[in-house]
Amino acid sequence: MDVVSVITSVLTLVAGVGIFLIACTMMSSNLEALGSKKLKALFSKTSKSKLLGVGVGAAATAAIQSSSATTVMVIGFVNAGIMTLAQAATVIFGANIGTTITGQLVALGMFGASSISTSVIFAALAGVGAFILVFAKKDKAQKIGGILAGFGMLFVGLSMMSGAMGYFSELESVKNFLALFENPLLLALIGALLTAVVQSSSVMTSMTITMVVTGLISLNQGIYLTMGSNVGTCVTALIAGLTSTKNAKRTALVHLFFNVGGVVVFMIAGMFLRLGGVDYGFLFGKMFPHVPQMQLAMFHTIFNVVTVVIALPLTGLLVKLVTKIVPDKKDESEKDSAPKFAFVNEYMLKTPPIAVQQTKNEVINMAAVAKTNFDIACDIVCTLNYDRLEEFVKNEIFLNFLNSELTAFVVKLSRSDLSEKDRTYLSTVFRSVIDLERIGDYAENIVEYADKLKESGESFSSEAIEEITELKNLVNSLYDNVITAYKDAKRSALKAAYVVEEKVDKAAEEMTQSHIGRLRDGKCTPDAGTRYVSLVANAERVADHYINVAKCVF
Repeated sequence: MDVVSVITSVLTLVAGVGIFLIACTMMSSNLEALGSKKLKALFSKTSKSKLLGVGVGAAATAAIQSSSATTVMVIGFVNAGIMTLAQAATVIFGANIGTTITGQLVALGMFGASSISTSVIFAALAGVGAFILVFAKKDKAQKIGGILAGFGMLFVGLSMMSGAMGYFSELESVKNFLALFENPLLLALIGALLTAVVQSSSVMTSMTITMVVTGLISLNQGIYLTMGSNVGTCVTALIAGLTSTKNAKRTALVHLFFNVGGVVVFMIAGMFLRLGGVDYGFLFGKMFPHVPQMQLAMFHTIFNVVTVVIALPLTGLLVKLVTKIVPDKKDESEKDSAPKFAFVNEYMLKTPPIAVQQTKNEVINMAAVAKTNFDIACDIVCTLNYDRLEEFVKNEIFLNFLNSELTAFVVKLSRSDLSEKDRTYLSTVFRSVIDLERIGDYAENIVEYADKLKESGESFSSEAIEEITELKNLVNSLYDNVITAYKDAKRSALKAAYVVEEKVDKAAEEMTQSHIGRLRDGKCTPDAGTRYVSLVANAERVADHYINVAKCVF
């Protein structure tokens, strides 16, 4: 045994694994960034049927080449209340089918030993992608270059791993040592642990395929290692879910139980096969003769498809089980009432393009809450009825929460790998959040004017109340145009918003003149008049902040 050769092979193996991991991440992030809108549209369709949910999960995972990313994304949606637990379960089922695409690609790349290897052809795409990355100016072209470079690097890493394992396969001592690991349960456990370490079932499956092809381990050993890798990939989801909301915890458990259940079923089936004198290796060897890479890749696909077929009818029972394991507790009602995001959470940072889309929804939701408080404030000051004060206070706490926490979230999100368009948008969010929080402050001022009126036993005249109601309606009309402009980037809506803002300014001026006339005629007191003028000024500033929000997206 040549010590230098052994060290060289070990280092080559480590380098190959590293390149493969980087390639997976590179492909995943660029595919995700390029298809974020389509992914969002896909996830919105999961409520239609269980099979569609499975299809969406498979398609999304095949697109971004990461079941862990899909699962964490789904946990984020459940955590934000965008997706139900049952919907999430079907998407997770599909994600396990989608992740087998990487194994199929790896198997395909190992054909062509007698001519130009497909692995070499695919690896050459790394160079093509690199040239595009260097010379392309447009963001979309750079993302495509990143995808091609990542795809090519998969096979560069694969070749390095294959070469290193080929050397080890020639060492009888290594082969004899690995031959000791024949126990299916032990092999599955090793597969799970190794996958948990590298945080990627795709990497583990690809390494296992190369080990089988080079003869380092038998096909049957590879099959049980692959089973274990399905359990090991749950670690990322568990970390994401177990430190989050109850439904997120339940989603992580659905993922774990699904994969463990599949392994248990196939373990039991394998035990019966061994009683009959055969094993999985023998069966898949006969089904796909002389192509060991395809034998293992096809087992991985069939394993996940069969597990989905078994689990799909049991989705309801699985949801009930995890709900019992993680029950709702009555004594946590106070904790649950604490302000929290409606659309984003920390784990969405793992899927930046989706997080950007959800950040926009969070801003729109913040605008709706600010508008509600402005309406409540105007109603209170006109009627001196405080029935909705508790709702008002809760909304104000929520606005203050978003002012600090959404800003912190956007800071973290801005450090991610984003398109220039997404990065530009995020830079506007900081100002929008401040504008919306200020609207909440002006609503607080208006409620304070109501407090002063009530303390002094005064109230606004019917004429003043009518004018305030008309002004409120104008501001709300402005809000509608602003949200349309912000949500859909419609310049026509922004132009309409400017027209309404001018009407607000004109109405504010006319209201001030009317107030002076009422003072002169003795129809209102100076104190009430002061509150009235201040209210008008506050409403006018609310309109200005709405316009600032709309301008941010252009």
